[in-house]
Amino acid sequence: MDASVPAEDGIGGSLAVLELGQVSYGTALGYQQVLVQARRQGEIPDTLIMLEHPDVITFGRSGHDENLIADQSTLDRLGVEVHWTDRGGDATYHGPGQIVGYPIIDLNRYGRDLHLFLRKIEDSIVSTLAAFGVEARPEPGLTGVWVGDEKIAAIGIKVSRWVSSHGFSLNVRPNLERYALIVPCGISGRGVTSLERLLANAPPADEVRALAASAFCRSFGYEDVMGDTAVARKILALD
Repeated sequence: MDASVPAEDGIGGSLAVLELGQVSYGTALGYQQVLVQARRQGEIPDTLIMLEHPDVITFGRSGHDENLIADQSTLDRLGVEVHWTDRGGDATYHGPGQIVGYPIIDLNRYGRDLHLFLRKIEDSIVSTLAAFGVEARPEPGLTGVWVGDEKIAAIGIKVSRWVSSHGFSLNVRPNLERYALIVPCGISGRGVTSLERLLANAPPADEVRALAASAFCRSFGYEDVMGDTAVARKILALD
């Protein structure tokens, strides 16, 4: 952390929340790259992209081939893509029924403190789950959010010239059997769970997504959730 750049808590301003629906992983990766450059140039405010992916397995910079259990024929039969990326972390799964958030954030506003950034993301997810009566927590020495010994949210980020990309995924009602295709996050001996498994009636994804955006806003100290996304949508040629 650069001591000349003070960390701030409760910095105010707006957080733009860009809702994209279901988007392929490759397309979303391209969107992030464009918006990181736009944020760096001051063309857009801090922005949280929220979306869902079709079935995909991704590996981060710490990824290991042996953590992909399924062979190619199985992946082809199930229609599961595999992407090696430049985020942190190892293997994870994304798919329908899972909320994915990609924060495009200028970390100069947070003292260039990556640990603070990760903790704030974790705190926002813990707060989201608490709204549904689920007691979750970060796990010392690991990233993500856990319920008991099972992970319910994964986190893997990239920071380039102090602007973040990639982010988090929160399991609402995904097909948990897909996690058997990998060693999740490269961690053996621990399971994966979801709101659907934990609750008698899992809330609709839209409700969880709205609460997750609000919790992210509070955790990072923004004054309001819905900043203007018109410029970002224009840059991405979405309108």
